[in-house]
Amino acid sequence: MDLSSLAFNTNILFDIGIILIISTFLAYILKIIKQPLIPAYIIAGVLIGPYFLKLITNLEEIKILAELGIAFLLFMVGLEIDVKKLKDVGFISFVGGSIEVVVLFSIGFFVAALFGFIPIEAVYLGLVLAFSSTMVVVKLLSDNREIGTLHGRIILGMLLLQDIVAILALSILSNETISFFILVSSLVKGVGLFVLALLISKFILPGLFKFSAKSQELLFLSAVTVCFFFALFAYSIGFSIVIGAFIAGLALASLPYNFDIAGQIRPLRDFFATLFFVTLGMQLTFGSFNSILVPLIILVVIVLLFKPIIIMFFTSLFGYKKRTSFFTGLNMAQISEFSLILIAQGLLLGHVSQNLFSLTVLTAIITMVTTSYFMQHGNKIYFSLDKRLGFLEYLPTHRERLEYSSKDRKKDIVLFGCHRMGSMFLKHLKDFKKNIFIVDYDPEIIKSLIKEKINCMYGDLLNEEVLSKINFKNVKVVISTIPDLEDSMFLVDYIKNINKNVIIITTANYMEDAFELYKHKSDYVIIPKIISGDAVSTLLKDIIKHKVSIKKVRDNHIHHLLDTKIYGE
Repeated sequence: MDLSSLAFNTNILFDIGIILIISTFLAYILKIIKQPLIPAYIIAGVLIGPYFLKLITNLEEIKILAELGIAFLLFMVGLEIDVKKLKDVGFISFVGGSIEVVVLFSIGFFVAALFGFIPIEAVYLGLVLAFSSTMVVVKLLSDNREIGTLHGRIILGMLLLQDIVAILALSILSNETISFFILVSSLVKGVGLFVLALLISKFILPGLFKFSAKSQELLFLSAVTVCFFFALFAYSIGFSIVIGAFIAGLALASLPYNFDIAGQIRPLRDFFATLFFVTLGMQLTFGSFNSILVPLIILVVIVLLFKPIIIMFFTSLFGYKKRTSFFTGLNMAQISEFSLILIAQGLLLGHVSQNLFSLTVLTAIITMVTTSYFMQHGNKIYFSLDKRLGFLEYLPTHRERLEYSSKDRKKDIVLFGCHRMGSMFLKHLKDFKKNIFIVDYDPEIIKSLIKEKINCMYGDLLNEEVLSKINFKNVKVVISTIPDLEDSMFLVDYIKNINKNVIIITTANYMEDAFELYKHKSDYVIIPKIISGDAVSTLLKDIIKHKVSIKKVRDNHIHHLLDTKIYGE
């Protein structure tokens, strides 16, 4: 046995053990005080690195494993982005997202030049500020059950565009020298890689995974194999393996097994991603902290304040209400994991200084942590700033009249929200269409309703100006499909103050929210998952008692799905 090889392996095991022990201990502390876990890993890296406890001094082996971590992380991000679900917000995502990237890049470049960074460093800083964190935002949107909301879909579309731009930037800046030929070559290879992924996703993967899905073990191995195939192929044409992993995730995202795959990959991702963030912390230096303090403050202010405002402004220009614009901007107030990968690559290639690297990592820590608080207390922040956001309602595109009302028609039923559940209400109440009035803050849904001459109005249920246009004194039933507790309580209180006899049906995700709404005099609260469970239970009883055959139930359900139109999709 080669003793030098044994010593190498022992050192790797020791280093990984130290990383896991320290980072897990700190993660427990941050979890107890209800903080995000990413800072725990970065702090662990600072503590065990060469500048403090010096428990680990050789970073090279850890960096290799860390790159695997970020590859799995972005593979997961790609898996969770289904492009088909973003088609209704494609225009705002592409055009608005492109404008946001250009504006933030320009601001970052100018700030870098102002503080004396060389041009190539200014390019890096511009890119760092332009991107928001897909990893952080997707996780928090999922935790808050906001992935399917209008602002959630807009955010996902913008993040996808940013990730594509980041991939191109990573590939272009992966060379020590940059030229026009390298730029064109990277673009051609990048487009080629996407086309290859699209073709494989359409013609090869469906059949392959239909077979492998019969075995959980084979499904897991197939997914990891696809990840490594694209990672190695990307590496062979001069790209980073993380680019290939992200594209592999996108290729699998449209498959019906993507959530199952994501669940199996997640532990692997968490292990390697921890190594990545610890490695970042190990590379931080504080010897010149005083020299980066002022730039750090300015960058944090730009990301936490000006970046959301810019996104709010452009989202409003595309015709979205201030609430949608506000939450779109608020949720994107951080820099991206791609920013960290980009700056780490720049440090390795000698494009950027240690100061700029430390500046970027510190900005990432501060903004990622702050974003979690923004999203947790989003409604409170919105209500406190509501009046100051009034200017968003008067931007040019809001002059378009997104309203339809047939003459001399009273509003017996008012429906707030006409996406999935709202579409079902509309379908089953079709005999009363002309007595239903719909309010929704998705302009695409309103345009579809106007084409069908269904009484509707574009607006936000929290906007009293919108509510004042509806004569609730003559309304018999109000239905809200919006599951947000604070929104629902506001709506119930507002309407009951005008008409105590109106029947109000609201929606909640949790039982405790339902009890709270009943206290606020909601007449009935829909909890979708409980109602679905009850309906299926009743159906099972009928099947077991042979009152109906499963084949008939299945055929009826397929027919029902084919006959159902979901507005906004």
